[in-house]
Amino acid sequence: MTAIPTKNRIEEDKEMRVAYCEALMDLASENENIVVLDADLMSSMGMVPFSKKYPERTFNVGVQEANMIGVAAGLSATGKIPYAHTFGPFASRRCFDQIFLSCGYAKNNVRITGSDPGVTAAFNGGTHMPFEDIGLMRNIPDITILEPVDTTMLTDLIKQIAAPFGVFYIRLLRKNAIKIYEEGSTFEIGKAVKLLDGDDVTIIATGIMVDEALKAAEELNKKGIFARVLNMFTIKPIDKEAIIKAARETKAIVTCENHNIINGLGSAVAEVIVENYPIPMERVGVNDLFGEVGPESYLRGRFNLTKEEIVKKVEVVLKRKERR
Repeated sequence: MTAIPTKNRIEEDKEMRVAYCEALMDLASENENIVVLDADLMSSMGMVPFSKKYPERTFNVGVQEANMIGVAAGLSATGKIPYAHTFGPFASRRCFDQIFLSCGYAKNNVRITGSDPGVTAAFNGGTHMPFEDIGLMRNIPDITILEPVDTTMLTDLIKQIAAPFGVFYIRLLRKNAIKIYEEGSTFEIGKAVKLLDGDDVTIIATGIMVDEALKAAEELNKKGIFARVLNMFTIKPIDKEAIIKAARETKAIVTCENHNIINGLGSAVAEVIVENYPIPMERVGVNDLFGEVGPESYLRGRFNLTKEEIVKKVEVVLKRKERR
């Protein structure tokens, strides 16, 4: 793994969905077994170029997401490597039984992409705003759950998961991400990336909250608080080694996620800590609420997914650390 953090965290020019399509076209040019399944979101997911280049390997099943997963499982059983995609709540809530049984239990080889996680669903509103998809998917044995943070990581991970056999869930921001890594960076699935080092507290973040965590660390640094920042892009299997090391060395942890704090990243980290090295911990995330309609900037504030909230939680956890 050679993950090189960028020194200039700005919004990327290329949308994540464009990078997703390009990565799949590259894979398809090398492997004739790569196929794509779509639930009538070809334009929304940016997959029109793939469908034009590989029409015989593109299956638009219509607005029938559960059926799409069944078809993907069937294609896997014939030796194909299916990548199925739709909006996050439909890829998880609506299809959970099919993913659990037809993919996981049946031991098929399927990649499922759920787009617009959490508040990034914005004006699509609460019905389309998955705050629970990680929680659902964590309950499927042997599944791998990934949340790429920018196009560099997305491209590397999409290509990586073509080879191993199993069920993968990719939590995909569809639009423009903040650039976190330099081009050419590579990543090891199941291993967190240390973006900043520090001894006072560890901030563990995923997805859009990685940039917020880095902003919070900058603010904390001005106060003389030095935070370690880990990008936990693999939610399952989670990097237990990095979590335990952070707990031992910093004695305080704050998790940050664009997801319900129940059964998401925070829960996964807490399970590791309580079983191995109990220390004070706080969680930044959606506090057991339904989503709602609004611009993403408003929703981030509405659900406390901000650098200010992270700073606040760090100050709380450090006070708890002092009392130990």
